[in-house]
Amino acid sequence: MIERIAWGLLALVHLPPALALLAPGLITSLYGIDADNPAFLLLRHRAALFLVVLLVCLWAAADPATRRLAAVAATLSMGSFLLLWLGSGAPQALRSIALADAIGLVPLAYVSWRAFTAG
Repeated sequence: MIERIAWGLLALVHLPPALALLAPGLITSLYGIDADNPAFLLLRHRAALFLVVLLVCLWAAADPATRRLAAVAATLSMGSFLLLWLGSGAPQALRSIALADAIGLVPLAYVSWRAFTAG
């Protein structure tokens, strides 16, 4: 049961950026990028990729056979952002996103440990 909750938490971490696919106005509020900026399209595509990670996390909550792949996907999603954010001088404008990913490292560490050591 704890594993399913942890996967659900990881899905929640990916929910706000995934919602930007359906509600593009979130891109402006999350990232400060206006619709007339060419990066807006890239961020909308990024939202689709977050939706994939979200769905993989939900799938992992239900199907133990997918947990290793889901752990790798979530680690790449969250870890790469955190490393890039830190490497860019930890921009204040993206601090709340970094904080959400950093908090998500706790359930990620747990589900990854379970995925690669269980059974």
